[in-house]
Amino acid sequence: MTQTIAPRVRTLVLLLLAVLGALLAGAAPASAHAALTGSDPGQGAAVDTAPTQVSLTFSEQIAVSADAVRVLDPKGKRVDKGDPANLSGTTYTVRLLSGLPDGTYTVAYQVVSADSHPVAGAFTFSIGAPSETSVSASAQASDDGLVGWLYGIGRYVSYAGFAVMAGGAAFVLACWGRGAGVRAVQRLVVSGWLALTAATLALLLLRGSYTTSGAVGDVFDLSLLGDVLQTKTGAALVSRLLLLAAAALFIAVLFGAYDKREAEEKRDLTFGLAIGGMVVAAGIAASWAMSEHASQGLQPGVAMSVDVLHLLAVAAWLGGLTALLVALYRAPAGTPVDRDAVQRFSRLAFGSVVALVVTGVYQSWRQLGSWSAFTDTRYGQLLLAKIGLVVVMVAIASISRRWTARLAEASAPAAREEEKKEKQPAGAGKATGAEKGGDARAAQLARQRAAMESARQKRLRDADPDRFGLRRSVLAEAGIAVVLLAVTTVLTQTEPGRTEQEAAAATSASSSSSAPTGQGTGAVTLNMPFDTGGENGKGVVTVDLDPARVGDNDMHVYVEGPDGQAVDIPEVKVAFTLSAKDIGPLPVVPDHITTGHWSASGVQIPMTGDWKVEVTVRTSDIDQVTVSKNTKIG
Repeated sequence: MTQTIAPRVRTLVLLLLAVLGALLAGAAPASAHAALTGSDPGQGAAVDTAPTQVSLTFSEQIAVSADAVRVLDPKGKRVDKGDPANLSGTTYTVRLLSGLPDGTYTVAYQVVSADSHPVAGAFTFSIGAPSETSVSASAQASDDGLVGWLYGIGRYVSYAGFAVMAGGAAFVLACWGRGAGVRAVQRLVVSGWLALTAATLALLLLRGSYTTSGAVGDVFDLSLLGDVLQTKTGAALVSRLLLLAAAALFIAVLFGAYDKREAEEKRDLTFGLAIGGMVVAAGIAASWAMSEHASQGLQPGVAMSVDVLHLLAVAAWLGGLTALLVALYRAPAGTPVDRDAVQRFSRLAFGSVVALVVTGVYQSWRQLGSWSAFTDTRYGQLLLAKIGLVVVMVAIASISRRWTARLAEASAPAAREEEKKEKQPAGAGKATGAEKGGDARAAQLARQRAAMESARQKRLRDADPDRFGLRRSVLAEAGIAVVLLAVTTVLTQTEPGRTEQEAAAATSASSSSSAPTGQGTGAVTLNMPFDTGGENGKGVVTVDLDPARVGDNDMHVYVEGPDGQAVDIPEVKVAFTLSAKDIGPLPVVPDHITTGHWSASGVQIPMTGDWKVEVTVRTSDIDQVTVSKNTKIG
């Protein structure tokens, strides 16, 4: 017996270490799901005159509060006024006090992305010459402290609880009806329900502090809780709690009335429970889909449906696998999990894997957008790890299938022997003392003999090499499944690869355009991201001025979409202003040459200086924006 337990203990220890490693790997602060893709003034830019407002452009819509955007002068004093306003689409502005002196200013923002995750950051710009500042240009997000850590743990527990609850119930209904009367399986499913309910309540309480201050003292702030209930995420958590009440009723019927029915009645009740359970499980899965990645970005309607199917497949596979493991180790000797149940679960798991592959391919395309994102972004790297774990799980599952086949072959003689025993007379093999009826001693002896026989059967079952091999392979499969679930949870907290690459490209363009590339001779190239707020209103406009000297110059203007492809728009206008000499704006209307290309020759620059180049971009009859950069000419 010791030889049987020791390998199991070693395996469980290795499993614990693997899970701990996965959790620690995901314990770092989650990347922002909405990324800052542009600002005016730009990051690190130097402007000649004090702006009247600061605008921030994000990759998706965000939720802002009164203190979401703060602008601080070199001494750390706030110089913004009023609440942030949504200028257009994903661009938000905050007004500034008038008469700001020269120096370096810090813009700090803390907002909530549309997929429910807090986003924080900071950058600087200068009026006139840069100066020393007492403000740090780094920002600590509200999810960096204890509250963020607790919120992350709550997310892990909620996903695990859902998988165990839904997958365990599906295993009983679809694979092993006798499991409804097994106490260990009942405890497993109920534990999943309790874990998901407790985690959901905790997330609801932590949500307010998680997205604002990050302070532990704000967890029980009723005003913050009221604000949370008005948000999409709050509504999703409340909906989940209501559906969990329906799930409790389903579990009570499954392990109560269902278990007590005869075989014929069970078949009739199984259909109703399967339909009801599927509806409740899909509703709970939708509470994640409606408030996270799937609800934002490309094709949100399709993405949310795919996300629900993906979560249900994960629960059926991983939760069912957990229930099978419990059945193999903890089921009473009188009701061991049979080969037919294992084979039915094998078919269920195969269908779940197919669903995971199909939905996973769609989600990967939607969240990554390019092959390079697999290796260049954290989201892509985690996704590669997840794919690798799935491959390993499928390989181990194939080993389990071979053990199942061998178990089926070995079980046939045992089944015939059991059938012979059932045909013996009712009194055969029983102690004579049991025939005396009221003899308490005989009854006690009969119970002892029954317990000894049950223990003997359990020893025989544990000694079965085929069943032992199946246990070991399923245990290994469950270990990989737990790590896979941890990686999946980290993925839900990680910035999608598509967004990360778009933000990096926009930041690169902003950085290259904030510094003048011309030094009096040679061509000047200015790249300016724009967002008119309308449909297809995002892109980058590039101005080339050659030779960037006093006198005649050739100017070329190029317009590209977010994907880097040349696009045509209704109108492009350029103006040059030399504020130091009170010259301009000098308007230039270039001629359209080809797709995404405008040109003008003989552009007159009357004198040297630090010129502001303004480009007005119009993408429709009503959607237009003006972007600008400074550069040295002459």
